[in-house]
Order: sequence, then structure tokens, then C-alpha cells
Amino acid sequence: MFFNYGSYYYIIIALQVYCAVHSYRRGTLNNWIFFIIFLPLLGSVFYIYREVLNNNRSIFKRPIASTMPVLTPKVNIKKLEEQLRFTDTFANKINLADAYLATGLTDKAIDLYTGSLTGAFAENEHVMMQLMIAYFEQKRYNEVIPLGKKLYKLPQFARSRAHIAYAIALENLGETEQAENEFKAMKGRYSYFEPRYQYGLFLIRAGREKDARQIFTDMLNEEPQLGPVERKANRVWFSKAKEEMRKIPEAEQTV
Repeated sequence: MFFNYGSYYYIIIALQVYCAVHSYRRGTLNNWIFFIIFLPLLGSVFYIYREVLNNNRSIFKRPIASTMPVLTPKVNIKKLEEQLRFTDTFANKINLADAYLATGLTDKAIDLYTGSLTGAFAENEHVMMQLMIAYFEQKRYNEVIPLGKKLYKLPQFARSRAHIAYAIALENLGETEQAENEFKAMKGRYSYFEPRYQYGLFLIRAGREKDARQIFTDMLNEEPQLGPVERKANRVWFSKAKEEMRKIPEAEQTV
């Protein structure tokens, strides 16, 4: 089974054990067990790339519900604008559009995103997901949904902020049952803390404070079990979960 890995045998075993335990704690072991067991090295490396390293990148993402995005120094915007004027390429357009979106210049971001979805880049996944977020921030929910449907089957969409925007857009368009199904699809133990926090807010808006409290409680119970990197990466969501729990009426907290 281990294809004569020789002296690396015990390292590979350790990788398999780590991946299996990590996957079990997140409730995804059934999806990964074949790769971890029957592709010892490649399966473990692929799992770590997809489920550990990619998940930790969420530290660089801001909350979907924020109406005041984190500002980037204006000098960076000017530099990106100059780069685009000098060299009008797809990459320069999207770098500037991303900067516009991050600094609240959403109209300018949308203009660049929509203008870039042509030719070979007409179905660019990054642009469409960013455009979903831009439309969401402007409450243009009817324009969020079609893009979400195009991207829905992509693996990267499942864990993205665009998926959260899709779920909340459905809620705002009156599709509350489908919206909740989307939030449930983004749940997972020891992971997906931003979607779970947003699910809790959805439940509060629906008047289901007891269910929301359970979501926040589960998140906070898992925090001590995380490694230092994962805990730091998701610190903002634990803090926000605690804040929301304090707002829940005492009667609901003791049910």
C-alpha cells in the first residue's frame, strides 16, 4: 500500500494520521478517507493544501456584512491606477478593481469587473465572485443570484464569501428556506467559522435566538481545540460570536 517509501514510511504515516484526525474533527472524513488511505503521500499533501492551508487564508478576509471595509492606503490605489494607464491588461484591471472594492469604491470596482468579463475571461471565477460581493454590498440581490448559480458547482465557491453573499441575497429576496439550506451546506466542525457566524445572524433575524445561540456556543466550544494558527485566523469570528451571545435575551439563553 505504501509503494516502497522506505525511510519515509513513518513520516507518511504521521501525515495520514494528522489528516485523518483533522478531517474527522471537521466532519469531512467520509469525503477524504479514500485519498488519505489509498494515496498515502499525494492524498495527504493534497488534503493539507485544500483543507488546512486554504482555510487559514481566511485571516485576510473581512466580514461580509461590514458596511465599512478596511481601507487600503490611497497611495496604493493611485499606483494601481497608474499601472493600468500604463499597461491595460486583465491582471492590472482586476488588481485595481479588488483595491476599489476593498476601499469601498464599489461602483468603480463593478465597472472594472463587468468590463473585464469578455473574451477568454468571460467566465473568470475570481471576477464573478468579486462581482457578487460588490453587488451584495450595494444590495443588488437580483444580480447576485445569477452569478451564484453559475459558480455553484465549483469547489472553491462552497467555502467562499461569495457563497455567503448568495445565501443572504436569497434571504433578502424572500427565499428564506433556500437561504438556510445554503448556510447549512457551509457548516462544518472545527471550520467554516465565518459562514457559521453569518448563519447565527440569519437565525437571529428569523427570531430563532435559541438556535442562533447553539451555533455560537458550538463555535466557541471548538475554539480551544484549534491549533494556534487556525485560532488566530478565526479570532474575529469568535469575538463576534461572543458579542452576539451577550445580546440574546436572558430568557433565550437559559432555555
